[in-house]
Amino acid sequence: MPITKSAKKALRQSVRKRKKNLKRKSELKSVIKKYKGLIIEGKKEDAAKYLSQVYKKLDKFAKVNLIKNNKASRTKSRLSKLLAK
Repeated sequence: MPITKSAKKALRQSVRKRKKNLKRKSELKSVIKKYKGLIIEGKKEDAAKYLSQVYKKLDKFAKVNLIKNNKASRTKSRLSKLLAK
């Protein structure tokens, strides 16, 4: 456990950030899962509309370094390939 005042504050901050990041990652996974579900159900028109929301989340999370830029680009590419099939 932290002893100094600054170490205690750093621990509080890291716990807060960890909760926020876990929530965001979960949010991203659920958005991608919903998109893939639309494709599996055969609702390509709805999936095409929903794809922009998925892109928005990926770009936003890459911007705040939750995921790396290359992973965001790779994921966007793979998701758009699913729609094209």
